[in-house]
Amino acid sequence: MSTGEVLLAMRGDHDAFAALVSGASNRLYALACLILRDTDRAEDATQDALVRAWREIPRLRDAERFDAWLRRLVVNACYDEARRVHRRAEVSLAVIGERSVVDTASASAESDRLERAFRRLPVDQRIVLALQHYLELSHVEIAETLGIPLGTVKSRVRYGVAAMRAELDADDRGVSVTEGRSA
Repeated sequence: MSTGEVLLAMRGDHDAFAALVSGASNRLYALACLILRDTDRAEDATQDALVRAWREIPRLRDAERFDAWLRRLVVNACYDEARRVHRRAEVSLAVIGERSVVDTASASAESDRLERAFRRLPVDQRIVLALQHYLELSHVEIAETLGIPLGTVKSRVRYGVAAMRAELDADDRGVSVTEGRSA
């Protein structure tokens, strides 16, 4: 990303915007997938964010922070998508019963177990954990991306890790911690 391209895009240059977006679209989609855990919903959120980016780019205050601004648009689109799905009651957290795992499939089973626990986390916690562990952003970069205080990022990470542990423990017992929780 070059600041010159951002400035051109801010003035309405379609080619400059296309160049900026083509370089970032895979990363943005991957972030949406990490947050939403559903490829179709991630595509919708990414598309919404890119449309919003085109409309809002003339109001971007700092061309140097384009990447952080774009990530924030994707995160906000993921929030919107999660709320939309929650309102339609499409989210169902099924209780996973105990099952025996063959040693050769233990890595796959552990991955499934982590995926189930991650899906059950509140979206705020999923977002900060995805930004920290998958995109390897620092707490400061996460705060900048989300536009929230550093202390809020730290607490969400701490509570997210604790909630993951609780969900994993609950999964071991065959119950869901968040199943009865209202959002």
